[in-house]
Amino acid sequence: MTVKIEESWQKVLQDEFEKPYFKNLVSFVKDEYTTQKVYPSGTQIFNAFEMCPFDQVKVVILGQDPYHGPKQANGLAFSVNDEVRIPPSLLNIFKEIKNDLGKDLPPTGNLERWAKQGVLLLNATLTVRAGNAGSHQKKGWEEFTDAVVKKVNDLKEHVVFILWGAYAQKKGAFIDVSKHLVLKAAHPSPFAADRGFFGSRHFSKTNDYLKSQGKKPIDW
Repeated sequence: MTVKIEESWQKVLQDEFEKPYFKNLVSFVKDEYTTQKVYPSGTQIFNAFEMCPFDQVKVVILGQDPYHGPKQANGLAFSVNDEVRIPPSLLNIFKEIKNDLGKDLPPTGNLERWAKQGVLLLNATLTVRAGNAGSHQKKGWEEFTDAVVKKVNDLKEHVVFILWGAYAQKKGAFIDVSKHLVLKAAHPSPFAADRGFFGSRHFSKTNDYLKSQGKKPIDW
């Protein structure tokens, strides 16, 4: 079975694509796109990988589900398309960047510019039915994205893993802190951001670590 994904990821994940759970997942997703309205568009399901090849990954930010509203999801965790209003969690992320680094809030919530600098913006589930949050959970995506995180953990060194909220922290619980930097805080959602996300300074901490490892910092 051939899955269209960026070449360096294709090599790293080839074994995963051959597993029974993944074949079942592909069948489910194809059926959903045929019979339902699903986000993101079919060509953007693996956008996080296309924008950030395996050999360029410096930072991993874990999200949960794609946005399920019209024109929002573009295959990158927390990111929305240019013309879409910035969602509350992402707005809080931008506010923390302003407080941490003094950068003004950007005009768009499209995070492709981060991905192209080596930030893997990975949702646990890569597809969702329109207007139905969590509708593609427990279909195999979580197993696949766990494998992605494990490959980065095992095959790379000195990557920054940013885990916001209990869900991301549980998903990244096995990451080897002896060879990577793991940053944890509350989720940036309006319901949780005041409980430790604001003031976490994850963006400056990420860049300080990257510089200490001789890597170019991220222009957040």
